[in-house]
Amino acid sequence: MSGDALPHILLIDDVPEDLRATLILLNAQPWRISLASDAQQGYQRALALRPDLIVLDVHMPHMDGFSLCRLLREAPSTRQTPILFLSSANSTLERLEGLTVGAVDYIPKSCAPEEVLARIKIHLQLTWRAPPTYQASPADPEPEGDEIVLRAAMRWIEQHLDDMPSLVQLAQKVGTHEKRLSRIFREHLGLTVFAYIRDARLRRGQQLLTESAVSVQDVAELVGFRNACNFTTAFRQRIGMTPSQFRQQTLGIADTESAGRA
Repeated sequence: MSGDALPHILLIDDVPEDLRATLILLNAQPWRISLASDAQQGYQRALALRPDLIVLDVHMPHMDGFSLCRLLREAPSTRQTPILFLSSANSTLERLEGLTVGAVDYIPKSCAPEEVLARIKIHLQLTWRAPPTYQASPADPEPEGDEIVLRAAMRWIEQHLDDMPSLVQLAQKVGTHEKRLSRIFREHLGLTVFAYIRDARLRRGQQLLTESAVSVQDVAELVGFRNACNFTTAFRQRIGMTPSQFRQQTLGIADTESAGRA
């Protein structure tokens, strides 16, 4: 936020009537206020306008607020922008998911407009006081939409290897549909989504085998294989040895290097 420019807030909600009282208070502040009536419009306006703070709802048509937040966290121009959820979706799981996907606050719509205003002021002040971090300049090329979706999907996969949903559900998590997501993976990575997931599981499995004493059975479960047998078969096909052999070989190399330094 520059010194002389008015703070710019983008509100994204498909039912703006819900925000009427809050908007009255926001418009009374020395701020610039922009509105978007759905997640897709909000996404495009966030990238174009580069607001200082974004307030968004959870339940919206076509793409929910969680999916939108994931995309905004992958786009360089909005990666550092504070995002606040203001929603009637107020279960513990929903609040936790909102904070997990990258929001700095989660405010129930049942809160008084004065409290909403106070929280927005706090986060604007925190942003103003924070030490400078890299922000994409207007001259920086913004990644294509497909690349942002790809980054968001890859991050989600890496964080949920042990609880992978269907392709349809995964696509919804990043605000798209399964056919587009499949095309993006093929065009950018030369892999199907399922091939990428299997590779990610095996990479994580290698890391756990190298850096921990967790049993092969537990490693298999942690990276999303149904059982140790399936994990061992896939591991051998890709790595050329069983998980136990890989661990023994890796530990043997580490022991040899330690002895050489002694």
